[in-house]
Amino acid sequence: MSDLPVLPSFLVADAVRAALKEDLGRAGDITSNATIPMGARATAEIAARKPGVLAGLALAERAFREVDSAVRFTATRADGDALAPGDVVAELEGPARAILAGERVALNFLCHLSGVATATRALVARVAHTRARICDTRKTLPGLRAFEKYAVRCGGGSNHRFGLDDAVLIKDNHIAVAGGVGTAIAAARAFAGHLVKIEVEVDTLDQLREAIACGPDAVLLDNMSPDELREAVGVIGGRAIAEASGNVTLETVAAIAEAGVDMISSGWITHSAPSLDLGLDVTMT
Repeated sequence: MSDLPVLPSFLVADAVRAALKEDLGRAGDITSNATIPMGARATAEIAARKPGVLAGLALAERAFREVDSAVRFTATRADGDALAPGDVVAELEGPARAILAGERVALNFLCHLSGVATATRALVARVAHTRARICDTRKTLPGLRAFEKYAVRCGGGSNHRFGLDDAVLIKDNHIAVAGGVGTAIAAARAFAGHLVKIEVEVDTLDQLREAIACGPDAVLLDNMSPDELREAVGVIGGRAIAEASGNVTLETVAAIAEAGVDMISSGWITHSAPSLDLGLDVTMT
């Protein structure tokens, strides 16, 4: 997909090195070192075993290159591509020990991120007949947020805020401490810079009416039924972005989208997406 963001190379390098350090430990791959001659070379293919959407090639490639720069990694598909069982996504050639030492780290990233992309694509397909867009949340695995949000883009989704520092999202606990919806929005407006968007979470139509009167940029409609969402969209009247969240599943997402919201956010697509089954098979040369 040509509109995908580019993952910063230093983020890729840091994540892969941390994963390799965890896996190789103090002594390296003692199984491969014990059973495979030092000079042995191999070729290998990484292929899909289940249908899905590809994401994470840059991390997979880096895993092998970090183990041994002599490993040649050739991607045969691109992130964002739909995969059928048997589709080859990459070919490798180089020192056999290095290919086997990097295999699990490469596949861990590739399978997990492809699972995120696949889950996202499934939701996107269910709302394709509406204007709604699927987006992620901050419910990500620690240390993997940038990559999981990249995978959401690979699946055709959109990104919500990346952290607490790039947008204001006033949630129920903020409202409780601040003393009310209007008070919280006014304080946020006075504090935030002119480029910072302000969103407020509401779970009733009365809260929504109070919030809209204060002019937020977006409103998060939390755990509302499709009928409530439809009424909420009418109350908003195009004055703010309407985002629905809560109870978003493959079975419910179409009805949520048909209520007329602009965005539908899902934590499931990052924190609970099943891994896509991809495997690496080696041939000795």
